[in-house]
Amino acid sequence: MNIAFINSARTWGGTEKWTLMAAGALTGEHDVTMFYRRPVVGDRFTTRKHRLPFLSHIDPYSLVRLIGHIKKENIEILIPTKRKDYMLCGLAGRITGTPVILRLGADRQLRWPWQRFMYHTLTSGVIVNAEKIKRTLLTTGWFPEGKIRVIYNGLDTAQIDRKKTEPCTKPFPVTIAALGRVTKNKGFDFLIRSFAHFQETQQAEHIGIVIIGDGEDMQAFKELAASLGIADKVIFTGFLKNPYPILQASDIFAMTSTNEGLPNALLEAMYLHNAPICTPAGGTEEALDNHKEGIIVPYGNEQALATAITELYRDPERRTTMANQAHQRVLRQFSIERMGKELGRFCEENTA
Repeated sequence: MNIAFINSARTWGGTEKWTLMAAGALTGEHDVTMFYRRPVVGDRFTTRKHRLPFLSHIDPYSLVRLIGHIKKENIEILIPTKRKDYMLCGLAGRITGTPVILRLGADRQLRWPWQRFMYHTLTSGVIVNAEKIKRTLLTTGWFPEGKIRVIYNGLDTAQIDRKKTEPCTKPFPVTIAALGRVTKNKGFDFLIRSFAHFQETQQAEHIGIVIIGDGEDMQAFKELAASLGIADKVIFTGFLKNPYPILQASDIFAMTSTNEGLPNALLEAMYLHNAPICTPAGGTEEALDNHKEGIIVPYGNEQALATAITELYRDPERRTTMANQAHQRVLRQFSIERMGKELGRFCEENTA
């Protein structure tokens, strides 16, 4: 089967990483094509690929080019991965008779007529990475249940194992890692304020936070840490092409987002033996059991997050046990091979 992924992102992030893993998982049994906007995304793909401008949701130039490639290359399935791509691919699919399976990686409320047209009318199927997202979509009343398929993210553990061995200096004796776009919806301000509460009671010298990623709110978060007197306890690395050595060296992983799907960063940290502390955003509760493979705290409850940090800091044995259980959970539930098979099967069902 000839399957095309479409991603118009300007920067590299979780959706782009999922697209790369999905394309890799399908390559071999299927022909895969990638349509992209920026080299920061496209350069990582070794499949057949085409660069398009993707100037808007219905950019006519990109639409005509996409239609031409679909016809010339006999593309059988379109998988748009960004909200900006859904309408464009839906129209291209309608014009060419090509099924469109959109991928939705965040828990998103839909309520407007134009959303029904874009998410349902123009599509043959929807891929989500958490049961929670599926339940949210079903509340609209637009979708038959069989149109939505939950396919959990898979991890390319072999690649992680290769990359994690690069030399790395552990930032703190006990390191809390956090990873993602440095923006407010990732909850880094919540993490920083909660860590300040932790320090008020514990005055711990040997623990700190390392935030991996880049984004428009980085300076504001640096200023927040300084205003709380913990600037020396919070390191911002900026974007790292290979974050795995730091994750490998870390002890605790904090995922404090307001909204997520099932974040790759969380699964990677769990695989690399971090004890996770998470908010119940998106599919987090499907990746771990509270107080077994991690600790779940309500978003915004700084005292609860500070308490979770305290518990894991003061009990190294519990921290290690939890990290090992998190690692085993990923091996059981989130293999790249399983993801590729389920994705290929859903594509085949939508062309039958």
